[in-house]
Amino acid sequence: MNTALIIDAVRTPLAKGKPGGAYSEIHPVELHAAPLRALVERTGIDPAAVDDVISGVVAQIGEQSPNAARWALLAAGYPESVPGVTVDRQCGSSQQALHFATQGVLAGAYGVAIASGVEWMSRIPIGSQFQGKDFAGPSVADRYAPGLIPQGVSAELIAAKWGFSRAQLDEFAAMSHHRAAKPWTDGLFDGEVVKITDLASDETIRPTTTTETLAGLRLAFQGAHWSERFPEIDWKVTAGNSSPVNDGAAAVLVTSKEAAARHGLRPRARVHSFAVAGDDPIFMLTGIVPATQKVLARAGLSIDDIDAFEVNEAFASVVLAWQAQTGAPLDKVNVNGGAIAIGHPLGGSGARLTTTLLSVLEQRGGRFGLQVMCEAGGLANATIIERV
Repeated sequence: MNTALIIDAVRTPLAKGKPGGAYSEIHPVELHAAPLRALVERTGIDPAAVDDVISGVVAQIGEQSPNAARWALLAAGYPESVPGVTVDRQCGSSQQALHFATQGVLAGAYGVAIASGVEWMSRIPIGSQFQGKDFAGPSVADRYAPGLIPQGVSAELIAAKWGFSRAQLDEFAAMSHHRAAKPWTDGLFDGEVVKITDLASDETIRPTTTTETLAGLRLAFQGAHWSERFPEIDWKVTAGNSSPVNDGAAAVLVTSKEAAARHGLRPRARVHSFAVAGDDPIFMLTGIVPATQKVLARAGLSIDDIDAFEVNEAFASVVLAWQAQTGAPLDKVNVNGGAIAIGHPLGGSGARLTTTLLSVLEQRGGRFGLQVMCEAGGLANATIIERV
C-alpha cells in the first residue's frame, strides 16, 4: 500500500478578522498564496510536480470565489498546468482537503498534492454565503422542528448537558491564551509561520487575560427566543470563551514515498489514519467524540497512545466535553494554545491545526498526534499523524 507523507506544513500568523485587522486590506487570494509559495521555498519542490491543490474555504462568495484554490496557486507562481479545487466541509474544510490529498496519494492518483485553506473574515463575515436564505430546506426544518440553531446555542446546550460552569469555561479560555503566548516568546512558532506583513504573531492572543477579566464579559447568545425554547440552559458562553473571527491561511505538502525520494524531499510525518463522522445537528459540535473514537479504532490505537492532541477550540465547552468523553489528559491538548487565543479562520483552520501539531510532536519528541475539528451541521473530521 502507498504511504502518504507530510513533507512540510506552514501557516500565516492569524489576524483579527475585522476591519483594521492586519490582513483586512490583503486580498484573500494573496493571503492564500503566501503559504503555497512558502512550501516551494522551504522544500525546494518543483511546483510543476504538484498533481493537485485542494483547498478549504467556507464562505465561497465574493473575493473567495469561484474556486479560490486555482487563483491562489497561480498567484503563488505555480505553473498553469497545476490544477486546483476548493472544498467545503465547513470549519473542517482544509482538514478535509488533507484527507482528500491523502486519499489521492494512497490510491496512486497523486504523487504530490497540497492541502490548504484560507478565510478572510474581516471582509467576508461568517455566514455571508447564506445571504439571508433558508439553506437547509423544508424537509430538514420538519425533521428538526422547530428549527436549527446557531452554533453558539449548541455550545450552550453542550455546557448544560455536561454541567460546566461559567468559571470552568473562562478558566479554559484563559489557559488557551497563556499557552499560546509562550511559544511566540520562546520561538516555538517561528518554524511554522510565513510572515506576509509586519504582523509578528497571532493578533488575537491576549497574554494578560485572566479569568476575572473574562468573567466580566456579557453573554453572547442569550435571547428571549432561545431562552424560551431551551429553558434548561443557564447561559454561560461569551466572546471570551469562544473562538474569535480571523483572517489567515495554511498549507500542507503531501507526497507518496516514491515521489519524496524522486524529488529529494525529507518527510516530517505520515498521515496514519483519518475519519469523518456525523452527529446530532442540534448539539452540532459533539461530532468530535465519535470522530475520535472512529479514527482511533481505524488506527488500532487507544487514547493513551496519542502524544499530542489538537482539538479546535470553537468554544471552550466543546473541548471540555470532548475531554470528558475521551479521557484525554488536558496537558496533552492544545499545548501551544488553541483557537480561542490563536484564532479560527474557518477554511484555513484544519491545515493550521496540522501545522501546529507537527511542531508540537517535534518539540516534544512525540510519535502520534491526533487533530479533530467540530463542524456545522453535526460533522467532524479526525486525523492521526505519525512523526517520522
